[in-house]
Amino acid sequence: MGRSDLSDAMFALLFLLLCFWIIAGGVTKGIERWSKRLMPAMIAILFALVFYVLGQPGATTGLKHYLFPDFSKVLSPSLLLDAMGQAFFSLSLGVGTMMVYGSYLSKKENLPRLAVWVTLLDVGLAFLAGLLVIPAMYAAQEHGITIMDAEGKLIAGPALILKVLPALFDNMGSVGPVVSFSFFTLMSMAALTSAISMFEVPVSVCIETFQANRIRITVFLGIIIAIVTTIIALNFDLLFSWVVTITTEYGQPLLSLVYCIFLGWIWKRAKLLEELRIAIPHLEHGLFWKIWPSYVKWVCPIGIAGVIVRSF
Repeated sequence: MGRSDLSDAMFALLFLLLCFWIIAGGVTKGIERWSKRLMPAMIAILFALVFYVLGQPGATTGLKHYLFPDFSKVLSPSLLLDAMGQAFFSLSLGVGTMMVYGSYLSKKENLPRLAVWVTLLDVGLAFLAGLLVIPAMYAAQEHGITIMDAEGKLIAGPALILKVLPALFDNMGSVGPVVSFSFFTLMSMAALTSAISMFEVPVSVCIETFQANRIRITVFLGIIIAIVTTIIALNFDLLFSWVVTITTEYGQPLLSLVYCIFLGWIWKRAKLLEELRIAIPHLEHGLFWKIWPSYVKWVCPIGIAGVIVRSF
């Protein structure tokens, strides 16, 4: 354990304290208030970084690789499974976030329409992030930085964030620190919004199950999470990649499969229709209800099972 590990642990705990403070404020005064502040700021920084990076040498090459698809691979099973895995991660599927947030909505909300808007917003932000990351990687290559792994694929995951992009910022001269600060501020905002969503899940469950005070539950669960986080931070090289793999590649698809089985095979279709008809009286006559039940019952479990098998 070195000084770097201690610094990582300290910053992780400060990050968690901010997250716990927001959660303790409740849904309206905490989560909703901060989401309205963080999301616009995050989008503004993302746009600014995209415009700057696209002006760097080599970025045009990355833009071509990003925007011109290889149609021979469009129907590749491997690509489709990768896309589904990305959906699990970016939409926090399989960790209960959407389920908990959905429970806070009014029964008069049009859930299918909201689901479409959430998906479109997520895809839009992901596309915008791609306009930043892929050109930035090829700009880094112009500076002699390795962006390919041993298999000839673009470096991804923690190595991209912690090695490739910082090396690019170091080669940007006097503007490098500004771009680096902006990028990692963006990453921190994205991480905070995700952490708030995921931490709200166990807090919400405990409040509903034990009829407990939100602040007390937040403090109790926060201490447990802080202990686990500190252990990971102090053993970063040993534990971080392993934890990420377990939670994202295995945990989320497995839990998503359980949700699909519950919705498609256990929860009675008539009861589900009854809930949705509160906001959409004639739902059963629309295209959504003709497709969605069978899609969740058959297509989703098969696709998710494919992701799980591929992960193992």
